[in-house]
Amino acid sequence: MRFFILPASILVGLVLLPGAPVRGNEHATETATFGAGCFWGVEAAFRQVRGVTETMVGYMGGTLKNPTYEQVSTHRTGYSEVCQVTYDPARVSYEKLVQVFFQTHNPSFFSTAGDDIAGQYGSVIFFHNAEQEKAALAVRDKLQASGKFDRPITTAIVPALEFWRAEEYHQRYAEKHHLPNCSITP
Repeated sequence: MRFFILPASILVGLVLLPGAPVRGNEHATETATFGAGCFWGVEAAFRQVRGVTETMVGYMGGTLKNPTYEQVSTHRTGYSEVCQVTYDPARVSYEKLVQVFFQTHNPSFFSTAGDDIAGQYGSVIFFHNAEQEKAALAVRDKLQASGKFDRPITTAIVPALEFWRAEEYHQRYAEKHHLPNCSITP
Protein backbone atom coordinates (compact mmCIF):
# COMPACT_ATOMS: atom_id res chain seq x y z
CA MET A 1 0.00 0.00 0.00
CA ARG A 2 1.16 3.51 -0.73
CA PHE A 3 0.19 6.89 0.66
CA PHE A 4 -0.39 9.63 -1.89
CA ILE A 5 -0.81 13.28 -1.06
CA LEU A 6 -3.23 14.92 -3.46
CA PRO A 7 -2.02 18.49 -4.00
CA ALA A 8 -4.58 20.93 -5.29
CA SER A 9 -2.51 21.41 -8.44
CA ILE A 10 -3.24 17.83 -9.54
CA LEU A 11 -6.94 18.46 -9.33
CA VAL A 12 -7.03 21.76 -11.24
CA GLY A 13 -9.84 21.93 -13.78
CA LEU A 14 -12.01 19.40 -11.98
CA VAL A 15 -14.24 21.97 -10.26
CA LEU A 16 -12.59 21.42 -6.90
CA LEU A 17 -12.53 23.89 -4.10
CA PRO A 18 -10.03 22.95 -1.39
CA GLY A 19 -11.87 22.70 1.89
CA ALA A 20 -15.22 23.50 0.29
CA PRO A 21 -18.03 22.45 2.61
CA VAL A 22 -20.46 19.81 1.48
CA ARG A 23 -23.95 21.33 1.56
CA GLY A 24 -27.43 20.21 0.66
CA ASN A 25 -29.54 22.10 -1.84
CA GLU A 26 -32.97 22.14 -3.39
CA HIS A 27 -32.00 20.33 -6.63
CA ALA A 28 -32.60 16.66 -7.30
CA THR A 29 -29.53 14.65 -6.45
CA GLU A 30 -27.98 11.47 -7.82
CA THR A 31 -25.71 8.81 -6.33
CA ALA A 32 -22.26 7.66 -7.43
CA THR A 33 -20.09 4.99 -5.77
CA PHE A 34 -16.31 4.66 -6.06
CA GLY A 35 -13.61 2.47 -4.55
CA ALA A 36 -9.96 3.53 -4.89
CA GLY A 37 -8.04 2.27 -1.91
CA CYS A 38 -8.72 3.35 1.64
CA PHE A 39 -12.11 5.03 1.74
CA TRP A 40 -10.92 7.83 4.04
CA GLY A 41 -8.84 9.47 1.31
CA VAL A 42 -11.43 8.87 -1.39
CA GLU A 43 -14.09 10.55 0.76
CA ALA A 44 -11.79 13.50 1.52
CA ALA A 45 -11.21 14.08 -2.20
CA PHE A 46 -14.90 14.01 -3.08
CA ARG A 47 -15.82 16.31 -0.19
CA GLN A 48 -13.83 19.01 -2.00
CA VAL A 49 -15.88 18.84 -5.19
CA ARG A 50 -18.37 21.63 -5.74
CA GLY A 51 -21.77 20.03 -6.33
CA VAL A 52 -21.19 17.08 -4.00
CA THR A 53 -23.89 17.35 -1.34
CA GLU A 54 -23.04 14.34 0.84
CA THR A 55 -20.45 11.60 1.20
CA MET A 56 -20.61 8.36 3.11
CA VAL A 57 -18.06 5.57 3.36
CA GLY A 58 -18.97 1.93 3.43
CA TYR A 59 -18.78 -1.42 1.72
CA MET A 60 -20.12 -2.76 -1.57
CA GLY A 61 -19.67 -5.86 -3.66
CA GLY A 62 -19.80 -8.67 -1.13
CA THR A 63 -22.45 -11.06 0.11
CA LEU A 64 -22.33 -10.82 3.91
CA LYS A 65 -25.20 -8.82 5.42
CA ASN A 66 -24.18 -5.67 7.32
CA PRO A 67 -20.41 -6.33 7.28
CA THR A 68 -18.03 -4.77 9.78
CA TYR A 69 -14.64 -3.30 9.00
CA GLU A 70 -13.00 -6.21 10.77
CA GLN A 71 -14.87 -8.69 8.56
CA VAL A 72 -14.06 -6.80 5.35
CA SER A 73 -10.40 -6.59 6.37
CA THR A 74 -10.13 -10.40 6.29
CA HIS A 75 -10.35 -10.21 2.46
CA ARG A 76 -12.84 -13.09 2.53
CA THR A 77 -16.09 -11.15 2.16
CA GLY A 78 -15.76 -9.87 -1.42
CA TYR A 79 -16.40 -6.28 -0.31
CA SER A 80 -14.63 -3.15 -1.50
CA GLU A 81 -14.16 -0.07 0.65
CA VAL A 82 -16.15 2.60 -1.17
CA CYS A 83 -17.27 6.18 -0.95
CA GLN A 84 -20.88 6.78 -1.86
CA VAL A 85 -21.30 10.29 -3.21
CA THR A 86 -24.56 12.22 -3.42
CA TYR A 87 -24.27 15.02 -5.94
CA ASP A 88 -26.26 17.69 -7.72
CA PRO A 89 -25.97 17.00 -11.47
CA ALA A 90 -26.85 20.64 -12.18
CA ARG A 91 -23.58 21.62 -10.46
CA VAL A 92 -21.21 18.74 -11.28
CA SER A 93 -21.44 16.06 -13.93
CA TYR A 94 -20.94 12.38 -13.32
CA GLU A 95 -18.09 12.54 -15.84
CA LYS A 96 -16.28 15.08 -13.63
CA LEU A 97 -16.74 12.80 -10.64
CA VAL A 98 -15.20 9.92 -12.60
CA GLN A 99 -12.27 12.19 -13.51
CA VAL A 100 -11.77 13.03 -9.83
CA PHE A 101 -11.91 9.31 -9.03
CA PHE A 102 -9.13 8.57 -11.52
CA GLN A 103 -7.03 11.42 -10.06
CA THR A 104 -7.14 9.90 -6.56
CA HIS A 105 -5.16 6.74 -7.34
CA ASN A 106 -3.19 4.78 -9.91
CA PRO A 107 -5.88 2.78 -11.74
CA SER A 108 -3.30 0.73 -13.67
CA PHE A 109 -1.68 -0.81 -10.61
CA PHE A 110 -2.20 -4.50 -10.07
CA SER A 111 -0.45 -6.29 -7.25
CA THR A 112 0.93 -9.73 -7.79
CA ALA A 113 0.49 -10.15 -4.04
CA GLY A 114 -3.14 -10.97 -4.69
CA ASP A 115 -6.29 -10.06 -2.90
CA ASP A 116 -5.00 -7.15 -0.80
CA ILE A 117 -5.36 -5.00 -3.89
CA ALA A 118 -8.03 -7.00 -5.69
CA GLY A 119 -9.97 -7.10 -2.44
CA GLN A 120 -11.13 -4.22 -0.28
CA TYR A 121 -8.67 -1.68 -1.75
CA GLY A 122 -9.26 -2.40 -5.43
CA SER A 123 -10.10 0.22 -8.03
CA VAL A 124 -13.80 -0.01 -8.83
CA ILE A 125 -16.66 2.13 -10.12
CA PHE A 126 -20.11 0.88 -9.14
CA PHE A 127 -22.56 2.39 -11.63
CA HIS A 128 -26.20 3.04 -10.68
CA ASN A 129 -27.68 3.28 -14.18
CA ALA A 130 -26.82 2.80 -17.85
CA GLU A 131 -25.81 6.45 -18.31
CA GLN A 132 -23.25 6.17 -15.51
CA GLU A 133 -21.87 2.95 -16.99
CA LYS A 134 -21.49 4.60 -20.40
CA ALA A 135 -19.84 7.71 -18.92
CA ALA A 136 -17.44 5.68 -16.74
CA LEU A 137 -16.37 3.54 -19.70
CA ALA A 138 -15.87 6.63 -21.88
CA VAL A 139 -13.73 8.43 -19.29
CA ARG A 140 -11.69 5.27 -18.64
CA ASP A 141 -11.15 4.67 -22.36
CA LYS A 142 -10.12 8.28 -22.97
CA LEU A 143 -7.66 8.12 -20.08
CA GLN A 144 -6.25 4.82 -21.34
CA ALA A 145 -5.81 6.25 -24.85
CA SER A 146 -4.02 9.31 -23.41
CA GLY A 147 -0.91 7.24 -22.69
CA LYS A 148 -0.70 8.52 -19.12
CA PHE A 149 -0.23 4.97 -17.85
CA ASP A 150 2.23 2.40 -19.17
CA ARG A 151 -0.07 -0.44 -18.15
CA PRO A 152 -3.76 -1.01 -18.83
CA ILE A 153 -6.25 0.52 -16.45
CA THR A 154 -7.57 -2.29 -14.26
CA THR A 155 -10.52 -0.45 -12.73
CA ALA A 156 -13.62 -2.65 -12.56
CA ILE A 157 -16.80 -0.95 -13.79
CA VAL A 158 -19.71 -2.97 -12.44
CA PRO A 159 -23.36 -2.58 -11.42
CA ALA A 160 -23.96 -1.15 -7.95
CA LEU A 161 -25.04 -3.61 -5.30
CA GLU A 162 -26.32 -3.04 -1.80
CA PHE A 163 -24.33 -0.38 0.05
CA TRP A 164 -23.51 -0.96 3.69
CA ARG A 165 -22.54 2.15 5.66
CA ALA A 166 -19.26 1.75 7.53
CA GLU A 167 -19.01 2.28 11.24
CA GLU A 168 -19.42 5.88 12.42
CA TYR A 169 -15.75 6.30 13.32
CA HIS A 170 -14.89 5.86 9.61
CA GLN A 171 -17.21 8.66 8.44
CA ARG A 172 -15.30 11.86 7.56
CA TYR A 173 -12.25 10.32 9.21
CA ALA A 174 -9.63 12.45 7.45
CA GLU A 175 -11.55 15.62 8.31
CA LYS A 176 -12.09 14.63 11.96
CA HIS A 177 -8.42 13.77 12.41
CA HIS A 178 -7.00 16.70 10.41
CA LEU A 179 -5.27 14.41 7.94
CA PRO A 180 -4.10 15.64 4.54
CA ASN A 181 -6.04 14.44 1.52
CA CYS A 182 -4.26 11.14 1.19
CA SER A 183 -5.19 7.65 0.18
CA ILE A 184 -3.97 4.16 0.80
CA THR A 185 -4.08 3.12 -2.80
CA PRO A 186 -3.13 0.35 -5.12
